[in-house]
Amino acid sequence: MAAGSPRTRGRTHGLGLIAACLCVASASHAAGPQDPAALQAHAERFLKTQTAGLPGKVTIQVKPPRAALPACAALDAFQPAGSRSIGKVSVGVRCLAPTPWTVYLPAQVRVIGPYAVTRQPLPANHVLTAADLVLREGDLGNLPADVVSDAGAMLGYRTVSGLAAGAPLRNAMLRPPLAVQQGQSTRLVLNGPGFSVQSEGQALANASRGDRVRVKTRSGQVISGVAHDGQQVVVSF
Repeated sequence: MAAGSPRTRGRTHGLGLIAACLCVASASHAAGPQDPAALQAHAERFLKTQTAGLPGKVTIQVKPPRAALPACAALDAFQPAGSRSIGKVSVGVRCLAPTPWTVYLPAQVRVIGPYAVTRQPLPANHVLTAADLVLREGDLGNLPADVVSDAGAMLGYRTVSGLAAGAPLRNAMLRPPLAVQQGQSTRLVLNGPGFSVQSEGQALANASRGDRVRVKTRSGQVISGVAHDGQQVVVSF
């Protein structure tokens, strides 16, 4: 077969050069810098998911990265273990492909919602009533992580120590209501492999649900178990 004409060979060579240039341009574009706005949007979507169940109005602001990063085709957002999802937080964004890298973006997550405060000074071991508490509204991210947002759920709880008027109520400041009272008749539930026996006794101390408490049986023996609601103590063998 006859070789192609010089004109045909020239046209083929020209098309090859154009294709090569297009490939180089495409590779150059793929290896360009990562769009900072895309990183911010990815981190913001992650924080919206993390705060979806919180009460109140949520607003999120994520700062852009300080340095340029290679373009990424697969982003993954995360938070360091033990981090809060509200207040001043840090969101990690890592690139899974084509070039692995990780960047941490500072963010501010504001949650404007209700929280409980004491209406007046309260002494230690005080049993909370509705008259002791009032709801305020503020940024929950500026308050301790265990601040109480549902005052009604804490009625009947006891204060661990004295509280000043207007103090935000925290779970760490409270103990659950008494499940077992000292000196009262107590139902003993004795559980073991293949058996469960109930008996009567007398509690030797006050105890909240889940606390360990000693009980004196009718025979005079003292045993220890876990307090449950309704003046009941469960002993496991």
